[in-house]
Amino acid sequence: MLAREESQKSGIYFLTGIDSESGKTAVYIGEAESIRDRIKSHIDKDFWNHVVFFTSKDENLTKAHIRYLEGRLIEQAKQAARSTVKNGQSSGARLPESDREDMEIFLEKIHQLLPVLGVGGLIPTMTTVGSSGKFEALSCEIKGLKANGHLTPNGIVVLAGSQAVLKDRPSSQKYPWPTNMRRKLKDDGILIVKADHLLFN
Repeated sequence: MLAREESQKSGIYFLTGIDSESGKTAVYIGEAESIRDRIKSHIDKDFWNHVVFFTSKDENLTKAHIRYLEGRLIEQAKQAARSTVKNGQSSGARLPESDREDMEIFLEKIHQLLPVLGVGGLIPTMTTVGSSGKFEALSCEIKGLKANGHLTPNGIVVLAGSQAVLKDRPSSQKYPWPTNMRRKLKDDGILIVKADHLLFN
């Protein structure tokens, strides 16, 4: 990935993996004027095995922009409490109002893409229903198993008592992320193995 031309640009990056002490998901969020050069300097950090980075196609991210983004993302990751945040501190930066609004839009795009890329550290563990108290209920039934949930701005919340198939489909071997996610949910006690299915606890 670092062979890509885009990695030479300025931007924000996420190093993710497992914290060796706690066994929990870990994330390091950084900023750099050259993503490639900065990532190479993190080789000695032994927790990470996955990197995701974001740059701007028109090269308009300044040092102040990426410092602002880094500060906001570290703050959000700590509030979400989904991962061990490996940053000692964040720099952050003050921006004029117009630049700040542009970077908040950039942040929204990052939030949309991170779960697709396998980085869930910024998604809150609990999402409250909006002020109206209404949400769109979802249900799924397959192979005699039933699951219920509802949509949130960050994805789908699966409700306790929902069931899941016991074994992964063969097609999941091509894309290990769902298999790894199921394993983590089992390890965390969220999925419980029953005789012929998995149960969301």
